[in-house]
Amino acid sequence: MGSILILYHSQEYGNTAAMAQAIGEGARAAGADVTLVNTNEQRLDLEQYRHFDAVAFGSPDYWSYIAGGLKVFIDDWYIACKSNRRGLENKPYGLFYSHGGGGDVRGPLEKLFSRMGWQVGETIESYGRPNNAVLEACRELGRQLANAT
Repeated sequence: MGSILILYHSQEYGNTAAMAQAIGEGARAAGADVTLVNTNEQRLDLEQYRHFDAVAFGSPDYWSYIAGGLKVFIDDWYIACKSNRRGLENKPYGLFYSHGGGGDVRGPLEKLFSRMGWQVGETIESYGRPNNAVLEACRELGRQLANAT
């Protein structure tokens, strides 16, 4: 199995982090190497990104938009693609998000990340703290990403 990056933003309640960890559990159970990066804690170097076989992107809903750390990643990715696309495009990816009501971030999330490659599975949503069904959907996404590499 390949290597999977789970790039997400989580801070106040940890709901998106819980989803990211469940995706990692599923991917590891399927035999993949997993790296979790919280954009609230660090900025991902694009040279590192090139070496991952698949990726999951997750964000809380901030006023119907993605978290700033993920937007910084998209901006870095766009600029890097202008000079050397190798290893940046055509990766299988999955999407997940959490919200406290509304959940309108789904559209921007799906649109912004559609250029990364091809989406594996459905976008996973959690209203507040992820329940067991959401966490199992996240584990399944992790398994699907592992099998896509």
